[in-house]
Amino acid sequence: MADPAQSTPRISGVRSFARREHTRDLNGVNAAIAGIPFDTGASYRTGARFGPEAIRSASVLLREWDPVLEVATLEDLRIVDWGDVGLTPGDAELAVSQIAEQLAPIAESGAVPLGLGGDHLVALGELRALAATAGPLGLILLDSHADTWDAYMGQRFFHGTPFKRAVEEGLIDPSRSLLAGMRGPSYSAADLEDARALGFEVLPYPELAAGGADAYGELARERAGDGPCFLSFDIDFVDPAFAPATGTPEVGGPSSAEALGYVRSLRDIDFRGFDVVEVSPPYDGPGQVTSLLAANVAYTMLGLLALRRRG
Repeated sequence: MADPAQSTPRISGVRSFARREHTRDLNGVNAAIAGIPFDTGASYRTGARFGPEAIRSASVLLREWDPVLEVATLEDLRIVDWGDVGLTPGDAELAVSQIAEQLAPIAESGAVPLGLGGDHLVALGELRALAATAGPLGLILLDSHADTWDAYMGQRFFHGTPFKRAVEEGLIDPSRSLLAGMRGPSYSAADLEDARALGFEVLPYPELAAGGADAYGELARERAGDGPCFLSFDIDFVDPAFAPATGTPEVGGPSSAEALGYVRSLRDIDFRGFDVVEVSPPYDGPGQVTSLLAANVAYTMLGLLALRRRG
């Protein structure tokens, strides 16, 4: 698809992701962008239901050629904006089922879904849809929290529990998974130890930063092996100085440039799905820096897909 910006200015037109075609026709599609406007699972700041809209608006600045990955992402892949999942606000458990049901056709078509959240609970619905066709997936997670709690104030379906539920449901294989970026105050030392007890490799942010992006990429490939994987990026992985608009900000994280470097390091992994979650636009500044970063994270994920297809 030719760059629409060459015929009409970016300030015009309907806001689809990177100005790709908005359609649910999946014939010949490599990747489908799906908005998941849901934040009933949030425990602190809400607003992530407006994340897909804001990320799409910021994505008009994306262009065909990625000069760092050296791939023509938007040219080499047939990418469409599939639109938004229809959800029932206020019922977290029902919403997870709705996400899984509506994303199933994308997974079944062979296209790779890229979800725009939405709070992190949406990942459970995405994983249900993907695992139904691909089997258990390895989880590669960049996040300041492991999201493997069992419950919060009696609620088993909220944005801190999706990966505990996913393990229980057999959707992910912890032995092929890597959770990285965890930092900040926690309720107890058990928070990360419980994730390890489930079989996850956990790389707290101080260790991630000490090793750098190249070492992280090598570890992720070693954990993932040759099997299908899912890459989930919680925007609170990034320091709130660079990405303030999120539900549970944690200081002391990577810059925007460093965060993109960690995503770029994940080459040669068989990703069957991606998401970028927890963007809460009401907390962004007038420059929309969080949404801009989220759009570029999503673009970089698509670049990884384009590189793998080319290779």
